Amino acid sequence: AILVSSSDQSQTIFHILRSFLLKKLHMSSVPGHTRSRRCLLPFVCTFSAGCVLFAVFRGEPSPCDVAGAAIKAETSVDRAKRLLVESDAVFFDVDSTVVKTEGINLLGDCFGVMKEIENLTTTAMNGNIKFQDAMAQRLELMAEHGMTKSKLDECVRVEGRPRWTRGVREVVRRLHATGKHVYLVSGGFKVMIGPVAEKLGIPEKRVFGNTILFDVDGHYAGFDRQAPTSRSGGKPAVLKAMGKENGYRTMIMIGDGATDMDARTEGAAAAFIGYGGVTAREKIKKNADWFVYRFSELLKVLPRS
Repeated sequence: AILVSSSDQSQTIFHILRSFLLKKLHMSSVPGHTRSRRCLLPFVCTFSAGCVLFAVFRGEPSPCDVAGAAIKAETSVDRAKRLLVESDAVFFDVDSTVVKTEGINLLGDCFGVMKEIENLTTTAMNGNIKFQDAMAQRLELMAEHGMTKSKLDECVRVEGRPRWTRGVREVVRRLHATGKHVYLVSGGFKVMIGPVAEKLGIPEKRVFGNTILFDVDGHYAGFDRQAPTSRSGGKPAVLKAMGKENGYRTMIMIGDGATDMDARTEGAAAAFIGYGGVTAREKIKKNADWFVYRFSELLKVLPRS
């Protein structure tokens, strides 16, 4: 059909085929969809043969030249870079991503159980325990060692100053300058995230985190289990809800842990950018669409305002 069609018709057919192939290649880059890449082999071979036949029999430059270059050039990293620029909403994890610290570890230090808390945090971030179970264990441990509302407030006053990862504030500034909505989505606690959001100019409605509960006497009474980020699958749920509520076309997730990657593999994120500037996790390095150690890598891609 391509060979007997007019030049304009041939161009149209090739563009349709190219769009289909690119879409399938993008899907095959998602963890769990590698089989689809193998299934595309017959189609790729037929497409390539069509390009050769077009050039030989029509004596015209093949429209696949551009298509082939695009398919060859756009790796998962290139795609993530393109989608970051095209995105209308970018979601950041907070601990070990926007800031160098893990908020709950700082709280644990205040109550003398930092080492135990760190071990539980590492287990949770590697995806080896249900998130809500790890949170309950950590909070109960701190409560057993004297955490009350007044002591928590004092701890936040001492430890709550953000310790920024290099370059992240400029990344957020550029995202805001180009009209993108920026979110903080964290399995940490709002008492620690609040100062971070305020300094970055992110409104409260775009901040998702967890709330520690106390009774009327200021004693620990659990945590808000209704918050989506208090349980496994919370970050994908946040992205899906925000995408539906705001009509976002392209959402990006940036973070260092398994719960962040879930927003891509189980949620609505078009791409997941793994950050290893504080802690580089092998699982994240292997499966992120784009893995960076410095936010300066993102600044090379984002336009200056």
